[in-house]
Amino acid sequence: MAAVVTLGFLVALEVAARHLGIPGPLASQARELVYPPDSGGLLYSALALTLVVLTWRERFVAIGAAVGVDVVLLVLRWAVGAGTSGGHPFGNGALWVILGLAVVAVTRRTGRERVLLLKGVGLGLLLLAGRKTGDTWLLITSETRPLVLDQYLAAADHALGDPSWLAGRLVTATGPVGFNVLELVYGNLALAAVVVALYQLRRVAVERRFPRHHLVRTFTVIGLLGPACYMIFPVVGPVFAYGTGAAHWESVSLWAPHMPPSEPWAVADLWPRTLPPTGSPLPMPFDGITPRNCMPSLHTAWATAIFIHSRRGPRTLRYAGTFWLVATLCATLGFGYHYGVDLLAGVVFTLTIEAALRAHDRGWCRPGVRLTVHGAAVFVALLVSYRWLPEEMAAYPWVAGPLLLLVTASVVVGYVRTVGRWAGPAAPPAGGPPSVPRPRPASTPHPEAV
Repeated sequence: MAAVVTLGFLVALEVAARHLGIPGPLASQARELVYPPDSGGLLYSALALTLVVLTWRERFVAIGAAVGVDVVLLVLRWAVGAGTSGGHPFGNGALWVILGLAVVAVTRRTGRERVLLLKGVGLGLLLLAGRKTGDTWLLITSETRPLVLDQYLAAADHALGDPSWLAGRLVTATGPVGFNVLELVYGNLALAAVVVALYQLRRVAVERRFPRHHLVRTFTVIGLLGPACYMIFPVVGPVFAYGTGAAHWESVSLWAPHMPPSEPWAVADLWPRTLPPTGSPLPMPFDGITPRNCMPSLHTAWATAIFIHSRRGPRTLRYAGTFWLVATLCATLGFGYHYGVDLLAGVVFTLTIEAALRAHDRGWCRPGVRLTVHGAAVFVALLVSYRWLPEEMAAYPWVAGPLLLLVTASVVVGYVRTVGRWAGPAAPPAGGPPSVPRPRPASTPHPEAV
């Protein structure tokens, strides 16, 4: 059922994108079967997730086949003079192998083995679909939302002390070292997610079943639902609305020659040296290129999900999850991509999705429903206050700021307490008798494939 809903959503998004004259997620992904892919690392990360259902011998064969396909395509492109402009030289082979495994599952596997292999393929394709869906959403926001609400968030951010302006000065003062370290973390969020997901799924090939809940599920839902909020609350971020865009970082970035050219779209060059004005905010027109992808901060949302799912790992993984969350928060603010209020909304957004997914697995018990409703209500209240009360928040920062932090903390504390109670055996679904597990030999695989 979930696969059908996801496919239907992708088809609808493809149709909407074609209507606007921009590439849709399905066509963009199909193109990467032959043409240089946008991100070869992401394709191989998707392949790594798919391989969790295979034996080690099968994994080596699959990786060898993927590398072989990449080499053949690279030689063919070189022979015809196509090159790799606009993309990466490798990655096509990973997509070929993922689709090939789907064919193997349908034609060569039966029963539970077929279902398990198809789930592995679906896991890899979900990661790719989430990336392509997000890219399409960003293009749609820039095409359909000519007015942005940055002035409202800049005013509301006064209640938090304008953290983006402060972090922007700090990152700028650190020069190339600080910028490029944060850029490395910020640009490799998917890699960190794959590392945590591989740890969670490390026993799938042995137990022949997936865990009930894992990081890829949360990442997928965030990627599908989050960009829809951009259509409701279009915001481009302080470095664009109050700054010079990418031009601000061209002097310190190691990748400056590859950064897109910047245009002076902002009303004034204020970020990060001068605080924005506190007058009456108004929707302001912006260019048709820059994505309206600030509210909520999905980088914060995904980093929060990585932090949550790394908590049950070894000490090294827990430290890495904490570092990635802190560094991502510093980057989102320090690069001027988000306002402080975006980050609060991103944290609440993730915890609400996590609560809903875990409550669904447990049969929607009362604590799960209460936590999900509370998180959704706080998220909506944040968006409403940012849109309709920014002047009051800027005028009374010592009242509005603590209130914003307090309501966010209420969701965090509620999540920690509720999930802590769920650490024991899961409650049976409503209407069904409690299940009593029967003892089985240690060598027998678990009969339930989740």
